[in-house]
Amino acid sequence: MIVLGYNGFTKGAELFGRLYGATGIDRNLLVGHDAAAALVIDGEVVAAVEEERLSRVKKTSDFPEQAIRWCLDSAGVELGEVDMFAFPWRFSETVGEQMIAQICGTDLSVPAKFDSLRRTGELYTDMLSREAVYGDFVRRTGHDLDPNKLALVPHHLAHLMCGAYLAGGGDAAFLVSDGRAEILSAVMGELRNGVVRVFDESSVEMTSSLGVAYGRITRYLGFVPNNDEYKVMGLAAYGAPPRHNPLLERVVRLHENGSYTISIPRDQQAYYALFDDLFDGDSVKREEFDFRVKVAGLAQHMVEAITAHQVRTLTAASGLDNLLFEGGLALNCVANSKMLERSSFTGMEVSFGASDPGVAIGAAVYTAGLRNRPAEAVTTPYLGPSFDERHVLDALAAYADRVDWQEEADVAAVSDRTAELLAEKNVVGWFQGRTEFGPRALGSRSILANPAFPDIKDIINVRVKHREPFRPFAPVVLESEAPRVFAMGKKTASPYMTFVFPVREEYQERIPGACHVDGTARVQTVNERQNPALAGLLRAFTERTEVPCLLNTSFNVAGEPIVCSPRDALECFLATEIDYLVIDRFVVTKKHPSDTP
Repeated sequence: MIVLGYNGFTKGAELFGRLYGATGIDRNLLVGHDAAAALVIDGEVVAAVEEERLSRVKKTSDFPEQAIRWCLDSAGVELGEVDMFAFPWRFSETVGEQMIAQICGTDLSVPAKFDSLRRTGELYTDMLSREAVYGDFVRRTGHDLDPNKLALVPHHLAHLMCGAYLAGGGDAAFLVSDGRAEILSAVMGELRNGVVRVFDESSVEMTSSLGVAYGRITRYLGFVPNNDEYKVMGLAAYGAPPRHNPLLERVVRLHENGSYTISIPRDQQAYYALFDDLFDGDSVKREEFDFRVKVAGLAQHMVEAITAHQVRTLTAASGLDNLLFEGGLALNCVANSKMLERSSFTGMEVSFGASDPGVAIGAAVYTAGLRNRPAEAVTTPYLGPSFDERHVLDALAAYADRVDWQEEADVAAVSDRTAELLAEKNVVGWFQGRTEFGPRALGSRSILANPAFPDIKDIINVRVKHREPFRPFAPVVLESEAPRVFAMGKKTASPYMTFVFPVREEYQERIPGACHVDGTARVQTVNERQNPALAGLLRAFTERTEVPCLLNTSFNVAGEPIVCSPRDALECFLATEIDYLVIDRFVVTKKHPSDTP
């Protein structure tokens, strides 16, 4: 059976801009963001890529035309050969009725209610309804799709199925929490014997979304919601844990059934006024580092308190040992680690597709009838485009007036040469194999550096990434070495950078570039099976330097998608102060002006 999952709306950005006044990247960040496609053949995910990697439009919500075409071409499949098409949103008529009831039940004035109904009606008719989704697919692909071959999968179910499939199946309790699905923002329950049971009494309505609340604080601090929440998480580490939290005292109410209510106005001017009152802030203070640290700490504490409340209820209601956590909130790796260590769960999984890229995978595996991943299916984030030597050489030739390159004999020689470069204070672009799927660079399209240099973070942030200097970087380490360097608690591996661990005291001075200000690190573990090229490089680097890990950050600059093609990599390399580019078997350097004839 062949199933194609996809996420994205052609009209999303236009409608959110016109109906709700969204501008810039915000137009892509409400529904359908992280547009992607994924292909499942006979029970295995064989290809998946985000549209942004191909279109080069960050966080795009557009219909993933290029991603769909690449997935099919990579597997040699035509549109007509696909058995089912799976879409991870299901705005049924029942959901539409609930949306209407929610608007009518608000305390808005009558004219404001009519205005909200008008805008929501246009959004539903032109974009969200089954008829609109079907028409969008036909127009963009030119394929005369049998309507019975289009499956609409509820958004939270798509999140859950992505996590369950990639975790290898089996019984587990689950929590899915994000900005919004159709009408809810968080659900919990259990997956037992392949059957999903939602604890409906613990579901949280969209109007009390924790993801939206965190996003509004993100905007209040001058960042982009649904995009920059990780900056707030990083800032929080610069301050001490709060003794009391006005958000929990005045904005959040926790309920005995595991749900909660968050009361924050929707209007930006109104919630800025509320936050100024709560945090003793104003437009001047919002620019001050110490104030931003304080507010970030309160926001992070709110997330940790609410998720701990949910997990307590889930533990009591389920009794299963393992926890699946999916949705945008699952990218808060600081909260993840505390959730696991402070709970009775013995295991917890957060997938590489936990945020909205993963719903394309989840919709596809659900529609394919998969509740558990087949034992022979490979779980890997390296599902995107790869490029053979001819493509690499063609790209290098196109930039021959600006770069030089040296070809290494084999994979081992590439590892040795790269380890030699990284032993010094060099920043290296690392481009190998298939593009990874999801928001993290996991060693296929990465920027690497030596964490033994205390100032290496500043070098990368300012000279390479062009981003805020307070941002930390993740260390990548061999799975076998990770427990020696990091206090990993209940985890034995962390392959997707979804957990944070303390750096053991004896290593903090040896890898200062990998330590955040609070002595922790967002760790990626790797082994030979997952990524042989990266594992080989780590072994060669450690043998040469006795440094047990490398810094790994995404191969891009602020505001740009992670690079995908050799040309993308060369453009980024030439636009930054990256010292070397290692692409396939070629070590690339920049020509100096004196080298140009």
